[in-house]
Order: sequence, then structure tokens, then C-alpha cells
Amino acid sequence: MPNAIELIVGGYVSLNDRRALDDLRMQRRKLAVDLKARTGFDCRTTIQQIEEDINVIEAGLAQLDGAGTT
Repeated sequence: MPNAIELIVGGYVSLNDRRALDDLRMQRRKLAVDLKARTGFDCRTTIQQIEEDINVIEAGLAQLDGAGTT
């Protein structure tokens, strides 16, 4: 079963909504930077999940790039 981010990205890809995907990626990147800067907490698992989310988002953007070139 796909996780939430895969469903969200799939929806944006089907709507051809590059802006929403870019915004989502930027939000995730900012969150990862903020968590990496935290001290006193072990955020490695959360950071890893956010980085996986970014990979899914970038795959969605790549799909849009591929659809635009065909």
C-alpha cells in the first residue's frame, strides 16, 4: 500500500501541478534543515523519512519532466 506522500505526489502529477510539487519539496527541505540543526534530540529517523519523501517528490517532478518531453 502506498504511503501518504506517494498518494499526494501521484495526485499532483495527475493534475500536472509542478508548483505544488516544488512547494512541497521546498517545505520538506526546510524541515530537514531545521531538524538537523536541533540539538538534544535524536531526529535521525524523522530526517530519514523526510529525505525519503523528498526522493518521492523528485520522482514525481521527473515524471512531469518526462511527460513534457514526449
